[in-house]
This record gives sequence, structure tokens and C-alpha cells, in this order.
Amino acid sequence: MVARPVTIESTAGTVGGLLLRPPDASLLLVLAHGAGAGMRHPFLEGLARALAERGVATLRYQFLYMERGGRRPDSPAVAQAAVRAAVGAARAAAPDLPVVAGGKSYGGRMTSEAAARGGFDDVRGLAFIGFPLHAAGRPADGRAAHLDRVTLPQLFVQGTRDALADFQLMRQVCDRLGARATLHVVQDADHSFRVPKRTGRSEADVLGEIAAAVALWGAPGGTIR
Repeated sequence: MVARPVTIESTAGTVGGLLLRPPDASLLLVLAHGAGAGMRHPFLEGLARALAERGVATLRYQFLYMERGGRRPDSPAVAQAAVRAAVGAARAAAPDLPVVAGGKSYGGRMTSEAAARGGFDDVRGLAFIGFPLHAAGRPADGRAAHLDRVTLPQLFVQGTRDALADFQLMRQVCDRLGARATLHVVQDADHSFRVPKRTGRSEADVLGEIAAAVALWGAPGGTIR
């Protein structure tokens, strides 16, 4: 399978995207990148292909600063404009598929902040791959306060060694969200979903686990609540 380039027009500027749709797709995940790497990062490339093997199409896209070669992330307003534009582009590119929106780390948080402002009524849910709950070494849950205003189902895929999300705090956030939240635990994974060699697990194994969790939760007939 070859990803198809997509042009996405946001109110803040034009960004690029990559649509990868397997023949048996039953769901489309709008997938935003993390703060330090764009949509072509090997992790997102690998995740998109692992998802495709499980019948999940993906629309990866750039935030404006990454599109322009910058290093400093966009303001929340600009980033959220890109999220909304990407969701709109996904609907246009695959109107027959239900849509889930989310992303890796920063991309997931910007997606959730956009959803907290409303207008995501036809989005099936939000999927976060390593939600960045706090800065490294500074456990707190303030970054999750806006999730209380998100009415959509939310999937949190989190590693137990994530320095940006104290695991007990993450459990407490999910407990607070109640039935809206599903927590999938990737044992021994850090924020980049790397696991120690002693586990005997490869990067492909971990990507497969993440993809399976998203597919099981989000696809029609899945466990999404």
C-alpha cells in the first residue's frame, strides 16, 4: 500500500497529509504527530502500516510549524485549526468510514483541546497514543482538566514507564472520566513506546499491540463506549 498525499486547508494555513487506506478499511484514524517529529517519523509510519493491517485507515498530517520547517510548536489556536481541518479532510476523503481523531503525545493533546471546544459531533471518539499528562519529572494532572468537557469516548494508550504521564495519575484521570475513558496499558513502554530488551519484545510487536488496541476499541462492533 502507498499513502496518498492530501492537501489540507486550515484557517491558519495549508498543511500536507498522507492518507493510507487498506481495501478492507472499517475506520479512519486522523493521526497527528508529536511535538518534535512530523507525520513521516518512523514511529507514525510503522503505526499507520500496523493499523492498515488491521483494517484501520489513517490520515496523518502536519501541524503548520512542522510544515514550514520550524521547531517551536504552534499556538493552541493554530494547532487546533489544523486538527479541525484534518478532521474535515478525512470526512471528505472517506465519507463512508467512521472517523476517530487523535495523535501521538502533543498531537493527541491538541486534538483533545479542539474537541473540548465542540463541533466534533460526527467523530466517533478520540485516541491518544501517549497522552502527555505533564512535563518530565513534574507529575501533575492539570493538562487533563479540559478532558472533563469532552463528551466523546476516549482511548488512552499509555506505557507504564512514560516520563510524561505518571501511571497512577493517568489511572486517576481515566477513573474520573468514567465510562468515557478506556485505558490500554503497554507494559514497560516509555513515552516513545520503547521497551527494554529484557522483555523480548520488538518495536513491531509494540506497534502491533497499539494498532490492535485502536482497532478493537474504535471499529464498528468494537468496544468503544
